[in-house]
Amino acid sequence: MDQFGVVVSAGSFRSSAADAVRFPHRWTPEGVTVESDFTGAHLLHLAAAGCVLNDVYREARDLGVRIDGVRVTASGDFNTETWASTGITYRVELRSPAPAEELGRLMDRVDEVAEIPRAIRAGATVQRG
Repeated sequence: MDQFGVVVSAGSFRSSAADAVRFPHRWTPEGVTVESDFTGAHLLHLAAAGCVLNDVYREARDLGVRIDGVRVTASGDFNTETWASTGITYRVELRSPAPAEELGRLMDRVDEVAEIPRAIRAGATVQRG
């Protein structure tokens, strides 16, 4: 994994690693696996990766695309003086019988609608209440 890297997987890509954390998932009967350290930096990347994985299943359902497996990795770095993110990069692996062109359209749509990546791109105020 890259700097502060995380991996979320479902379906045929679910991790069998002993230290992978397993969670129930509304769109997959077997749930999802998460491979991540537990630091703030990792959790930020996990939020982005988890949202993308969820939206792959949601948008695929709406588009009628069968998905057999999804693996999303996310990583990035931080300015260690300010702890401002220098950006997040995510990658998606799909297992599906759908044609590559259809999967490309699906991923374009996911990148457009995924809520957490959109919120991070837009910036947000975070304050203690």
